[in-house]
Amino acid sequence: MNLTAATITQTDNLTDQLHQIGLRALPANLDEFLARATGDGWSPRTLLEQMAHAEAEERLRRRLERRLRESGVKRFRPMSDFDWDWPSKIERAVIERALTLDFVREARNLVLMGPNGLGKTTISANICHAAMLAGYSVLFRTATTIVEELRRQNPEGRRRKLQTYANVGLLCIDEVGYLSSVDETADLLCEVINRRYERKSVLVTTNRDFEEWHGVFPNATCVATLLDRLLHHADAIVIEGRSYRAREASRSLRLARGKDEAHDIGRARTDQTVHLPLPMRRTRRAAGRSRLQHDGRTAG
Repeated sequence: MNLTAATITQTDNLTDQLHQIGLRALPANLDEFLARATGDGWSPRTLLEQMAHAEAEERLRRRLERRLRESGVKRFRPMSDFDWDWPSKIERAVIERALTLDFVREARNLVLMGPNGLGKTTISANICHAAMLAGYSVLFRTATTIVEELRRQNPEGRRRKLQTYANVGLLCIDEVGYLSSVDETADLLCEVINRRYERKSVLVTTNRDFEEWHGVFPNATCVATLLDRLLHHADAIVIEGRSYRAREASRSLRLARGKDEAHDIGRARTDQTVHLPLPMRRTRRAAGRSRLQHDGRTAG
């Protein structure tokens, strides 16, 4: 018995047959593809080359979509819209170099440190997106999410989860500094960092100076080890300034106030229009007729 013939559903529909053998690009655009092949007079070799090229592009697209979906990267502002002039201190050259993924290729770490609202998460999301476009697997998680995921696992589940965090191409740990003061929090993060040490890159954002991490993990004994592993091969970028989000909120508030003031001025002008009572209107019209009659007699 022919196993291939038995396991593939028989169909005379070419589109269905292409789907059955795992093709995705051609079935979706089959008529257009055949029209191009006929119109351009493709040779059999050219036809096969075009088929292979179309399918390769489609598989790359689907792979990128899957990476984006699994990464946890949310919607973000592209770096082309980033206001480099807003922070009072930012190492633009180092960040632009990080966007080339040199630190990922060298298995080095990157730490973005600064107050809230200065673009640390935006920069990180752009770096992660660039990594996915370059073919790296990426996980973008807050520190709280990583700790909670590890804490609620049984021993076997925790082992598998740690292996996932250890082996992904680029791991971004966002918002270190908002963690709850649970004794094993630092131990879990330290385990993640330690498994990636000198093997895979870690991208970290934090609103706390390193000297303050003992306050983030007050009962932990491994903070020094965690920092040692994280910073041994790393660029630490300090960003200073006022919150960008606060600026945008203030600008929106000023615009709203301006609209309200304009509305109030317009309403005040409307309210200043004199609306005479009906008897007064009649009196003024009568006075106007009397003047006209008087002027007429005078002219006569």
